[in-house]
Amino acid sequence: MRCWVYWLWPIKPSLPHAHPADGILPDPMTSRPVARKPFTVTPGQREIRSFVLRQGRFSSAQQRAFDQHWPRFGLDYIAPESRTLPRDFDAVFGRSAPRVLEIGFGNGEALRYAAAHDPARDYIGIEVHAPGVGRLLNALARDGSGNVRLYHHDAVEVLTHEIASGPLDEGGLDGGLLDEGMLDEIRIYFPDPWHKKRHHKRRLLHPEFARLLVSRLRMGGRLHLATDWQDYVEQMWDVLDATPGLRNRDGPRGHVPRPEWRPQTHFESRGRRLGHRVWDLLYDRAES
Repeated sequence: MRCWVYWLWPIKPSLPHAHPADGILPDPMTSRPVARKPFTVTPGQREIRSFVLRQGRFSSAQQRAFDQHWPRFGLDYIAPESRTLPRDFDAVFGRSAPRVLEIGFGNGEALRYAAAHDPARDYIGIEVHAPGVGRLLNALARDGSGNVRLYHHDAVEVLTHEIASGPLDEGGLDGGLLDEGMLDEIRIYFPDPWHKKRHHKRRLLHPEFARLLVSRLRMGGRLHLATDWQDYVEQMWDVLDATPGLRNRDGPRGHVPRPEWRPQTHFESRGRRLGHRVWDLLYDRAES
């Protein structure tokens, strides 16, 4: 996948004492000591990731959001060696309902909007950048949302170990045959385009990840992507149009107008003012 560097520094000095020199730092969600690279399944193993985490300024309001609202809206990732089954989302939400996953929700504008306007479905968000998670936690608390839960973790590991799928054949993700999963929809809006050619390997959308997405979608479920980077949409078409189990709703290399369920974010509005095009891609989970 993609190359990454992850440094999780203490958000507040009030957290338990830790020693960076030992490679151990406190987890901002649980206050438990965690490894300096907590999103790696194999400790010490360098992996290619789609993000380089630069947390930026973490405000006192965002810190309070984790302290006060994470127990209500947050889901702590459980490593595979500590679990035997994927997470039971019926138990998490207290009901059985269609579920939508948004990967890389940023500041949470689209996820917040969707949850408020679509209360019949449950929403799961994944984001690695703590300030964005904090802002959304505060917004969800103000809204009184009951149908949203958040991961502050790497999407590949959450998809692989937390979200149930149909059985894979003995070849695993590279084996080819995938049964249907539990998700009604997966949304990926404006993933990092990694525009330099030498960084293209870090892009989120590649064949193995596409097969992982398919394995988590129910039959008839939907994959929705949006990007404002033409070179990236070309790669998305190359990968997704060739992925078994996906059918482009507008035909090969097709795209659609922005659907009503995806609000135009501040980031997108700024890009449009600069003359950027935006492509929305809809794929349906179909028989291979």
